[in-house]
Amino acid sequence: MIFQLVRSLHTGPVCRAAESSLLAKLRKKTGYTIANCKKALEMHNNDTDKAEAWLNEQAQAMGWAKATKLAGRTALQGLVAVKFDKNHGALVELNCETDFVAKNDKFHKMIEDATLACFKFAHTHMQSKGPVTKMELDSEQLGNLASEGGKKLSEILALFIGSVGENAVLRRAECWKANSNDVKIAGYTHPAPTVAGDYSAGKYGALLAYKQANDHEDIGKQLCQHIVGCAPRKIGDKAADKPAKNTDDETCLIFQEYLLDPSYTVEEILNQNKVEVIDYVRFSCGESVEANMPGVEKQPLDTVQTMQ
Repeated sequence: MIFQLVRSLHTGPVCRAAESSLLAKLRKKTGYTIANCKKALEMHNNDTDKAEAWLNEQAQAMGWAKATKLAGRTALQGLVAVKFDKNHGALVELNCETDFVAKNDKFHKMIEDATLACFKFAHTHMQSKGPVTKMELDSEQLGNLASEGGKKLSEILALFIGSVGENAVLRRAECWKANSNDVKIAGYTHPAPTVAGDYSAGKYGALLAYKQANDHEDIGKQLCQHIVGCAPRKIGDKAADKPAKNTDDETCLIFQEYLLDPSYTVEEILNQNKVEVIDYVRFSCGESVEANMPGVEKQPLDTVQTMQ
């Protein structure tokens, strides 16, 4: 009789409702399947903290295994993201196999975490050197940076790969720091976001370091738009370079027709607005990359690892 009473208390509607509530909360918090969340709760006597920790351990192990298995598969889709303020900037590329995955909310969160980590790196670990300090990070170095939660980006990436079932690569990043108040940094990605801000992601992106007189309207964003749209290969020097005979073939920034008003050259726009371009970098998602990017400092891996 007593045994039946105790059993009824543990299997009654109130208890089942409580267990169902725990299951729903764990599912919502972690994003794992209902079956896995139920198994985790059963294994840990409905202790949600222990259940969540177990789920993460299992997912991490499965993610690393799947990441290793899929590592050789081509990943040329994805996004380029930028984050910047007046004196710092970060440009990051994250690749995947299909455009479908690139539109996934988890993919967007992954590249945002990576961009924030690079932006923080630019703020805290870059020494002043010239007008702008620039650092290029490769895939391995990028993976060794820590996210806001303290996890390495490579660990977050493995979890992501395990959840979507296709290869993804933290491909490259640029971290910039302006070393004087008269040097500004601007950034832009295309397609442009509906609401402008200091962070955005798209298929193309650019960072720009420049000087501009304070008595003129800032055109840093517009110049970034031009760089993204027209893909100049260098700034250009009037003394050493000559304009291309066909304007469509022009690769020097200063000689190109200005994207926002082709009746002017970029050089004319710079002069009108008292702008000096110091440097820029442009990413196109999935493009082939030169082995060494001119003007960008490539640091040894241990430099990045010791700066967490």
